[in-house]
Amino acid sequence: MTSKVLALLGAFDAAHPQLTLTELARRSGVPLSTAHRLVGELEEWQALSRGPDGRLRVGLRLWELGQLAPGRLGELAHPWLQELFVNTRENVHLAVRDGLEVLYVDKVYGRRAVPIVSRTGGRLPMHPTGVGKALLAYEPDWFVKSYLARKLERPTSHTITEPGRLARELAGVRTQGYALTYEEMTLGTCSAAAPVLVGGRPVAALGLVVSSRRARELPRLVEPLLSAAAGIARACAAHT
Repeated sequence: MTSKVLALLGAFDAAHPQLTLTELARRSGVPLSTAHRLVGELEEWQALSRGPDGRLRVGLRLWELGQLAPGRLGELAHPWLQELFVNTRENVHLAVRDGLEVLYVDKVYGRRAVPIVSRTGGRLPMHPTGVGKALLAYEPDWFVKSYLARKLERPTSHTITEPGRLARELAGVRTQGYALTYEEMTLGTCSAAAPVLVGGRPVAALGLVVSSRRARELPRLVEPLLSAAAGIARACAAHT
């Protein structure tokens, strides 16, 4: 029964924050009758809540428990994200690698910043994103080779999916210390990202996203980006 409860909770993600009971049963693989009974118990415990439209969402009790999870990285990095945003007025986000994807753990943005697809708690492929490339470039050779051997997603016509070309790009990232992307994840946006290296290991990546119309401005944003990434790295090293 525990596995069914976990399957129900696991059906929610950044792309599906609200679900009908039928959608929840389908995404979790739990029979509808069983899902109906378990959802009632989860609502009573406040693990799930129901909106005015009847759709289910994660409840306050789970949010409360989530605050107890280890979050030292976000806590240490957030002041640097805020400072980078103040200095650049651009979208700023922090991501970590989770399997073959990047998981966005924090984000700072303003009302006038260009809309972007990343969201805190959301996941995206590594190779089309600046933060993903910044992380992938510093992974061990065996991991990079395994990643490049996959069939790579192509979100836009500008996404680099050829293994040889992508390998050369990752080598360039290691040489210069940062990654740049031009409309590889979404049309209309470009990004710069830098790894947060602690003991030579990429524990996270810090990224900036701007409108494609301002792509020529990316190089001037690299210096404050690298400075903030280095600041996060020092903060993390001091607390390990």
